[in-house]
Amino acid sequence: MTQKQSILGRMSQLAKANINALLDRAEDPAKMIDQLIRDYTNNIAEAEQAIAQTIGNLRLAEQDYHEDVRSVQEWGAKALAASRTADDRRSTGDAVNADKFDQLAKVALRKQLDAESEVKAAEPMIQQQRVTVEKLKTGLSQMKDRLGELKTKRDQLVARQKSAQAQQAVQGAISSINVMDPTSEISRFEEAVRREEAQAMGQAEIAATSLESQFAELEGSMQDVELEARLAALKSGTPTGQIES
Repeated sequence: MTQKQSILGRMSQLAKANINALLDRAEDPAKMIDQLIRDYTNNIAEAEQAIAQTIGNLRLAEQDYHEDVRSVQEWGAKALAASRTADDRRSTGDAVNADKFDQLAKVALRKQLDAESEVKAAEPMIQQQRVTVEKLKTGLSQMKDRLGELKTKRDQLVARQKSAQAQQAVQGAISSINVMDPTSEISRFEEAVRREEAQAMGQAEIAATSLESQFAELEGSMQDVELEARLAALKSGTPTGQIES
């Protein structure tokens, strides 16, 4: 297999590759697509060199072909000139020189035949090389299109990955500040405030109870004073507890 056939085969294989199917089967699509980009880039570089060499060979063959075509025409013209000169010399009775120029005409015709053979042999080879060059150019164009698709798909995947990561970060932040979560900082702080409020209410109740006891004690003391005063009044003969009419 020639280098051109090998390059052409790889180009055709890569151009026909189902990118989506390859990515679907890949364990790591990002690495897979990067590897494909490297493969395409390397093969495109090789293909460009092969195509440049093939085109160069074609242009040389075309130059040789056109040179052979010119040789056919030139040797034909020389043969015709030698033949006419021989005829002219023969008409003047110069048979020796006539034969000499006829021999030159034959030499020119032999050269013309050789050039025609070169032309006939080169024509199909040149045509085949032209077809090969067109196939290589088409394959190269398809590979470059596929490379563009791969780069676009990679950019899309990167953008989607960044978007997904951003969404995950947002969701994580929201979950971390969920006020209904009893383990969150806000809930713990709220519980502490409620406990302080309850303690304050308890202290207020205790304070109220103590004040009532003090008033009850004071009232009891006043009753004792009144009893002592009445007892003293009785002993002194002073009436007590009388209501004036």
